[in-house]
Amino acid sequence: MADQQASESTVQRILNAAITEVSTYGNERVTVVSIARAASMTHANVYRHFESKTALFDAITQAWLKPLEGRLGEIADAPDPARDKLERLVFAIVRAYRGRINTDPRLFKLFVEAFHENRATARQHRARVRILLDRVLEEGISTGAFAIRNRERAMTLVLDTLYRFVQPEAIELDSEVASRTSDNRLATITTMLLNALGSSIV
Repeated sequence: MADQQASESTVQRILNAAITEVSTYGNERVTVVSIARAASMTHANVYRHFESKTALFDAITQAWLKPLEGRLGEIADAPDPARDKLERLVFAIVRAYRGRINTDPRLFKLFVEAFHENRATARQHRARVRILLDRVLEEGISTGAFAIRNRERAMTLVLDTLYRFVQPEAIELDSEVASRTSDNRLATITTMLLNALGSSIV
C-alpha cells in the first residue's frame, strides 16, 4: 500500500510539473528532461511512469476529460426528458471544451493534437461521449420524444450538426469568437437539431 501511494504521489508530481511546463512554454518547447527538472527528479524516473512525452501529454488530457465524462454521465442518467438531457449534454460538452481553451489554450492544444493524430485518448473520449448520446437518443425513441426511424442516421445528424462546436480543431479556429455569439449560434443549432429529431426526418 505504501509503495502504491508513493508511486501515485510521484505520478502526480510529474503531471503537475508537466502541466506547469506546458502552460508556460507550450508543448513544442517542453521536454521530458525539463519536466523532470521541474519535478525535482531524473528523467529516467519520469520514463519509469510514462513511456514517452506523448503518453505524458495524453495523461494530462485524460485528467480533465475524466471529470467531464463523469458529469456527462450524470446528465445522461438524470430523470429529465430526453430532449432536455440531449440539450444539456451538448451544452456541457461545448462549455467544457471552450472553458479549457479559454483558461489554458496550450493545454487545449494537447487535446487538439490527440484528436488530430487519432490517439487512444481521443478515440476513447469520442466513444464515451457517443455512448452517452446514443443512450439519450434511445431513451427519446422509447418515450416518444424523438421520432427517429434510424438511430445510426440520427447519431450522424447529431455529430455532423454539432461539428463546429465539438471538434477540437474547429473550436481552436473559433477561439476568437465572442462567447455570447457562440452561445447564440449553439442555441440556434441545438433547437434545429432537436426539432429535426422529433420530426421523423431520420
